[in-house]
Amino acid sequence: MPTALLRSVTDTARSIVVLQRRGVLELTRPDLAVLSFRTAKQFGPLAGVVANAVARDPSTPAVIDDAGTITYGELDSVSNALARGLIERGVTAGGVVGIMCRDHRWLVATTLATNRIGARALLLNTGFGAPALAAVVDRESATVIVADTEFTGLLSVVPDTVERVIAWGATDGDVSVHDLLVGRSSAPMPRPPAPGGLVLLTSGTTGVPKGAPRDRVNPLVTAQLVDRVPVPRGGVVVSAAPIFHGTGLAMGLIGMALGNAIALQRRFDPERTLRLISDNKARMAVMVPTMLQRILDLDPQIRGRYDCSSLEVILVAGSALAPDLCERARVEFGDVLHNLYGSTEVAVATVAGPDDLKLAPGTVGRPPAGCRVALYDDAGQAITTPHTTGRIFVSSSLSFGGYTDGRTKQMIDGLMSSGDMGYVDDNGLWFVVGRDDDMIVSGGENVYPLEIENLLHAHPDVCDVAVIGVDDRDFGQRLCAIVVVEPGTHLDVDTVKDHVRANLARFKVPREVIFVDELPRNATGKIDRRGVAELVQRALHPDAAES
Repeated sequence: MPTALLRSVTDTARSIVVLQRRGVLELTRPDLAVLSFRTAKQFGPLAGVVANAVARDPSTPAVIDDAGTITYGELDSVSNALARGLIERGVTAGGVVGIMCRDHRWLVATTLATNRIGARALLLNTGFGAPALAAVVDRESATVIVADTEFTGLLSVVPDTVERVIAWGATDGDVSVHDLLVGRSSAPMPRPPAPGGLVLLTSGTTGVPKGAPRDRVNPLVTAQLVDRVPVPRGGVVVSAAPIFHGTGLAMGLIGMALGNAIALQRRFDPERTLRLISDNKARMAVMVPTMLQRILDLDPQIRGRYDCSSLEVILVAGSALAPDLCERARVEFGDVLHNLYGSTEVAVATVAGPDDLKLAPGTVGRPPAGCRVALYDDAGQAITTPHTTGRIFVSSSLSFGGYTDGRTKQMIDGLMSSGDMGYVDDNGLWFVVGRDDDMIVSGGENVYPLEIENLLHAHPDVCDVAVIGVDDRDFGQRLCAIVVVEPGTHLDVDTVKDHVRANLARFKVPREVIFVDELPRNATGKIDRRGVAELVQRALHPDAAES
C-alpha cells in the first residue's frame, strides 16, 4: 500500500477511536452521528453541530451572552428565518456575508444562517482600521455586512452597494437582524448546491490581512482538536478568545459538538471572565495568553471572590505562552492548562497538556491525531537532530488550500510552512522560538526576540515586554527591549540588561531599554510589532516624530 494511502487509512482509524473516546461519536447513537455528518456535508460544519444538539434535546442552552441564554432549538429556528431574510437582501449560494461583530448570539446565528444559504461567512476582525476593512470587503466580494452599531462609522469606507444589517445596538433606522426575522419562516432551509463555508483572516500586522477559506467538511478532523484536549461534555465552556479568531471559532464548534453551552462576552474583562466561570460552573475556558496573564495580574483578593474549581481545562492559543505564565496558572488553577499551537493556515499543529507543561513550561507539546510536524533548513533539507532550530512545517487535514487571492504557503514533502521557527527536544516536545521574519541579525548573530521576552517576563518587576531590532550602523541591528513595569515597583535600564546578561549570551543583551505604560496589541492579544517599532522610533527620535 502506498505510504500516503496507508497514512490516510491509519489517520482515519485513529480519528474514529479518538472521537469515540471523547464522546463526539456515540456507538449507542449512530443515528445522531449520521445526522450530524450528513447535515455538515449539506450545509457546513456549524449546521451539523446544531442539528445534532437539536435532535438530542432542543431545550439545551447553546449560547450564554450579554442578553441571556438561547437554546439550540431557538438558535436553529432563528438561523433559518435569518437565512431567508439575508436572501431577501441579496445573499445567494456561493456569495459572501461579512460579519463584524463582538461575540454574541447574533454572530453565531448569522454564521449559521450564511451556511444554510450555501454562502461564505467572512469573519472580520473587530480591530480593523478603515483601509484594511475596505480592502478585505472589496477583495472578498462581500454583498452584505452584518455588524454591531459601534462599527457603523467604520463602514463608511465600504461602498453603498454593500448592504448593512445591524446585529447589536441601536439601529437609528438601519435594518437590523430583528427586521430580517419578521414574518420569516423558521422551517428547515432547502439544501444549497454546495455547503456554506468560512473565511478567516490572517492576523499579520503588515499589509492587508489575507483570507484563509475553511470550506472542507470532514467531521473526522474534529479528532485533531479533542485528541490532546479533554473538551468536556454537556456543561459550559467560557470562550474569551474572539470568534473571528481561529481558536475561538474552532473550540466553540467543538464545545457545541459535545453539547456544551458557549458563554461569550462582547468585550473581554478579566474579572467578568472569572465571574462567568464561577456563576456557570464552567468546565472549560478558552483564551489567548494575554487574557490569562490579565486574569492572573488581578489583585489576589479579586480572584479570591470567584470559585473556579469547576475548571477542568484552560486552553490557550494564538500567541506565545511564556514559561512563567504556565507556572502562575498551575499555582492558581491546578493542572488544567493546555497550550495549542497552530495558525490560520495550518490550523492545529501541536498541543501541550499539563504534564508536558510541567516537564517543560512554554512547550507547545506534541502533534495530535492526523497531524504531522517537521523541521527544514533554509535549503529545504529535513532537520532530525534534537535542539536544532529550523522552519516548522505542518501537515493537517484542517490546513487550508490556499488564500482567497490565489496565493498559498510554501510546501515541502506535503507539509505546509507555518511561518515559525522552532525545534524539538529529546522528549519529542516541540518549541517555537519565533516567527521566521522576527529574527534579528545583530553583529552577525541570529537572535529570536521570544527567548529574551520569556526571560524578562519571568522577572518579578516586569509586567509586559517586547523585544525588536532597530537599525544600527555598526551592528546592522541592535536589540531594543520595550518594558512595562509592574505597578508599585521600580526597574531601571541597568537592572534589565544585567538580568539578561546573567542568563543569556552577551549578544542577546538589549542595547536599548525603553519603559512604556502599555504595549500595543491587536484584537487577538498578539503584540503589534509594527506598532511597537513606531513607538520605539518616537522614543528614540522625538524631534523627528514632532516634525
